[in-house]
Amino acid sequence: MQFEQWQVIHAAVTVVVAVVAAAGVAIAMRPLRLARAGEKLARAQRDFHRQRERLEAKFIEKAAASGKPRGLRWFDVDFADDVTYARDRKKPGRLKALVAVEVRFEAIEGGGMEHVEAVPDVRAATAEFLHDGDRWSTDGRVYFNLAPAATVKHFERELEFVAEEHAAERA
Repeated sequence: MQFEQWQVIHAAVTVVVAVVAAAGVAIAMRPLRLARAGEKLARAQRDFHRQRERLEAKFIEKAAASGKPRGLRWFDVDFADDVTYARDRKKPGRLKALVAVEVRFEAIEGGGMEHVEAVPDVRAATAEFLHDGDRWSTDGRVYFNLAPAATVKHFERELEFVAEEHAAERA
């Protein structure tokens, strides 16, 4: 063989060894990455529960200020204890906490809904809370007629299920 052929073979073997080594390192690091992700999720969950009362109040404030549904005033919101967590596929690092709510409205005088019999009926929905990697917030977004798990399924292109907490498990 000529010297140039040996150089080509040597370069090819070097590339193969480097690729195999990189794959080995990636495989070896996977448990560490998973552990870090688990710790980050656990921290976000703890923070959510510590701030939950404030977040629920902020949710009601923002949802009521949205003007939706038109002609109705947010009268009462009951939050379920269970929480579903989902990852935002479009914004890496963003986590969402979804909580089932029951919402009651009252008609706003002159809003065109005063004579609608269904106005005081309880409406099932899901409240959305956002974690940007550092802190929890809410913009008052609500998904009517969807339970938290159904919300994740309905928006499966944007959301990825992460975890579900039940009040009995936290007690």
